Amino acid sequence: MGDALALILNVNDHEQTRYMCTRMLKLAGFDVIEAATGEEALMQARGRNPDIIVLDVKLPDMSGFEVCRLIKSATETQSICVLQTSATFVTVEKKIEGLDSGADAYLTHPFEPAELIATVHALMRIRAAERELRRRADALVEADKRKDEFLAMLAHELRNPLAAITTAMPLLRKYCNEAERFDGIAGVVERQSRHLARLIDDLLDVSRFSRGKIDLRRSTIDLRHPLADAVAASRAVFAARAQGLEVHVPDEPQWTIADAARLQQVFSNLLDNASKYSERGTHVTVEMSRDLVEARPIGRIVVRDEGIGIEPSVMPHVFELFVQADHSLERTRGGMGIGLTLVKRLIELHGGEVIARSEGLGKGSEFELRLPLSDAPSPSPIDPRARIERVGAAAPEPRSILLVEDNADAREMLQAVLEIAGHKVEVARDGLTGVERALAGAHDLAIVDIGLPGLNGYEVAQRIRASLNGSGRPLYLIALTGYGGNDQRDRAIGAGFDVHLVKPINPDALLRLISTVDQ
Repeated sequence: MGDALALILNVNDHEQTRYMCTRMLKLAGFDVIEAATGEEALMQARGRNPDIIVLDVKLPDMSGFEVCRLIKSATETQSICVLQTSATFVTVEKKIEGLDSGADAYLTHPFEPAELIATVHALMRIRAAERELRRRADALVEADKRKDEFLAMLAHELRNPLAAITTAMPLLRKYCNEAERFDGIAGVVERQSRHLARLIDDLLDVSRFSRGKIDLRRSTIDLRHPLADAVAASRAVFAARAQGLEVHVPDEPQWTIADAARLQQVFSNLLDNASKYSERGTHVTVEMSRDLVEARPIGRIVVRDEGIGIEPSVMPHVFELFVQADHSLERTRGGMGIGLTLVKRLIELHGGEVIARSEGLGKGSEFELRLPLSDAPSPSPIDPRARIERVGAAAPEPRSILLVEDNADAREMLQAVLEIAGHKVEVARDGLTGVERALAGAHDLAIVDIGLPGLNGYEVAQRIRASLNGSGRPLYLIALTGYGGNDQRDRAIGAGFDVHLVKPINPDALLRLISTVDQ
């Protein structure tokens, strides 16, 4: 609060002295109210909540010391700064008594106007600092509360897919010879595993944002493509909940410079949110359009649902971390309160904005994204998607693969996937053995975990590259790790890996990558 807006209560029973003090304060730009007794001062303090009270010690009904004690002991007035003044009680002992009663400063008459104003300014700075500390303390309390709620939600969200997977495993063993039932149960494991992976990815993204570690891989893309990919991935969820999903996009491309994977993540979060907070049988509509804002083209994407809506009290905080629309104990809607935070931050990184709207509980929600559009890209002689589709459709050529992984379960499952695809696999359980077998064998590629005993994956890659340098023998190195940050990826490439993959890997994507190694 600036001094020009500061309210000061001037308390003095001597009319002339009170007038002179008020005049000094008003000339300095303060708003001043007055009181002549201790009782009147207490009433004004409670009713007007001034920033500072200039309080004379000698009053007709009670001493200024007592008034100060009462002000400082009451919750509603204890933050008011008190400047005690006196022409009678001028000894050091009285000053000490005044400060002990709770006063923030003590002046004795006669004092110069400059001394009074300087003291008031100092008290205003103290009051401003106290307010900021109080605001920060309140924010910490709120953050701590949200942290506790988040940890409870995290436990809930992780237990659900883990419970489904745990329950499914004995059924897989029982019905392994009954193809139809096996496929259904395996589908549960696959879906819940993907859900766990997404929860972990979202948590890691929040951490990366807080450390400023999010980098976008920008290229010129058609905005319709990541939206189409997100819609395709969400269709099964909407079908399972008997919800309709209508999508309206322009016929012509909407070019923008963006990270396609991150935009798909944004659209998927909004679609999942719309479905999660809507009942069975409702509809969600997605509309994309082109508009001009200050003569610059923008793409608008609106996701509109018929769900539970957003309370007015929640609306200002809807994009804040760990904020949830569903506060019920049952938590039937699920989620951890981080999806919309990621949406907002990713869109802002793209130079856009996101707006939330709702008319209240039971009236649905609407989220509008605005992204800058760009000129069409130069024509490319080769469509990379078409090349990938052709490669994926071709019969894979068998490869000789070295798998270096210390986790037995992960190693056995990945080995099985690779061998079922027709590849020949040799395994190593630690880094040193991995280096020895890579140099002794004639493998086409090696898949190496980073967190290995003995030698870590970075050291494995460095030793292999150093030994094969100049030999003319190619060996494609794939890093496999649970760490997906840009720093880890850069370190992996710097150590000699050709590509960096993050666990849990998509088996189909890995097999497609292996089939393109020669290209």
